[in-house]
Amino acid sequence: MSETVTSSARRSGDPASGHSGIIETDLPGRLDRLPWGRFHTLIVAALGVTWLLDGLEVTLAGAVASALKTSAVLQFSNADVGIAGSAYIAGAVLGALGFGWLTDRLGRRKLFFITLFLYVAATAATAFSWNLASFVLFRFLTGAGIGGEYTAINSTIQEFTPARLRGWTDLAINGTFWIGAGIGAAGSLVLLDPGLLPPDWGWRACFLIGAVLGLSILFMRMWVPESPRWLITHDRADEAKEVVEEIEAHFRQHGVEIPDTPIKPLRLHARGHTPLREVVHSLFKAHRSRSLVGLVLMTAQAFFYNAIFFTYALVLTDFYHVPGDHIGWYVLPFAAGNFLGPVLLGKLFDVLGRRRMIAFTYAMSGVLLTISGWMFMQGMLTVTTQTIAWMVIFFFASAAASSAYLTVSETFPLEIRALAIAVFYAFGTALGGIIGPTLFGHLIDTHERGAVFVGYLIGSVLMIAAAVVAGIWGVAAERKSLEDVARPLSAADED
Repeated sequence: MSETVTSSARRSGDPASGHSGIIETDLPGRLDRLPWGRFHTLIVAALGVTWLLDGLEVTLAGAVASALKTSAVLQFSNADVGIAGSAYIAGAVLGALGFGWLTDRLGRRKLFFITLFLYVAATAATAFSWNLASFVLFRFLTGAGIGGEYTAINSTIQEFTPARLRGWTDLAINGTFWIGAGIGAAGSLVLLDPGLLPPDWGWRACFLIGAVLGLSILFMRMWVPESPRWLITHDRADEAKEVVEEIEAHFRQHGVEIPDTPIKPLRLHARGHTPLREVVHSLFKAHRSRSLVGLVLMTAQAFFYNAIFFTYALVLTDFYHVPGDHIGWYVLPFAAGNFLGPVLLGKLFDVLGRRRMIAFTYAMSGVLLTISGWMFMQGMLTVTTQTIAWMVIFFFASAAASSAYLTVSETFPLEIRALAIAVFYAFGTALGGIIGPTLFGHLIDTHERGAVFVGYLIGSVLMIAAAVVAGIWGVAAERKSLEDVARPLSAADED
């Protein structure tokens, strides 16, 4: 192995000239060649729990919908429930944009502590809401914390995960959203039981679950290091070297042999930050086809998921007459199907490839929703068969939605990864996620199955269109290093 590769980071150039020179490093390659180990499992546990928290929040919002409507204090209408759901999504949009920019500028580690603190405080405050305005405000702030978490967490996990396992790992982590959904459903079954707590106390106790879980994972994150890839691109190569060497030492201490795979060095212009104009140029000119794919995938899955799941309880109560305190029983099997989709299909995204699997899962979701929506309109489904239909649909839709996050987090340069996640999450969610719950809330308020079917058709068309876009312009990123998928903005040309 050459001297360039065996040295972790080497600088050239003339500091006196005002340009800090070129960093030549093999650290990203060393991270990619690592076998999966305890370190990666702990990273996933400490950071991936964000998806669990979001699943918990979304499920609680749906499960307590009936309790919010019957609350002596709040007395929400279906439209109010939809507005609260949209406020959560709006907060996630703005939180993702603001915290995404800070994540790329200040570092992954600082931001995933700040966003967790915001989430814990806001979801605890939701439990003490006294009217629609306060409930909407606290849900907005909770969403801002979760949106910020997405940008910091997804970029960090991507940058630590070996290239050959990145697809399955990312999808499986996203699937834990539905573990949170299961916890929320189970918690609602207990806490919304009027025999246990007074009706106006149960929904408040539900929201405290999230605050308790958030506090419990705070200490798990203390040992998570800053991303070496972020450190390298911010002219902190020595710190990055220390992090990687410590990770490798941890493997060797546990008797794990690290492959002696040849590594092509990465050459970067040293810089402290990336100018905003370069970010805009990269997203909307240099990588505009990738931007189109990311925007379409995020918009379609956001509408599909948020429109249906935020109003899931309303469909069950208004059309199938399920009691509000029994909603959790129907969320549990729905959550199981959603969790199994990314876990069972995830490996195929690394084996068969991103473009094929993304197009397949998006198309299947759209076609199946159209069929089940038509059956719903015709009154052919019972509450049991409706639940089974949703389980099957979202087995594929869950993998599809997860692949959207995978796509926007791995197909853009290192220097703008978190902000890219934020931009496409924000635009996609604003277009699909904010409109969806409010639209469906009004459609359900008509008490007409045909009106709800129109909403299902909109979601189906968006998913099928996204499948076509991904099939044509998607990026074959499977088993490639992040630097090969998207050349860093600071990359130096070979001499």
